[in-house]
Amino acid sequence: MSDMSDNKLPGDDDKGGPSKARVTIWIVVAAIALYFIGTGLYGILTK
Repeated sequence: MSDMSDNKLPGDDDKGGPSKARVTIWIVVAAIALYFIGTGLYGILTK
């Protein structure tokens, strides 16, 4: 029997990490989340 884990899909590439577009999206999402957390804490503390 052959091992199926060696098969590659056409979209697979061996870059060894996430693409720049994916990293950029994660940074934007993290910044928005930090903004919401920060403004929420500010609103609670200054109430």
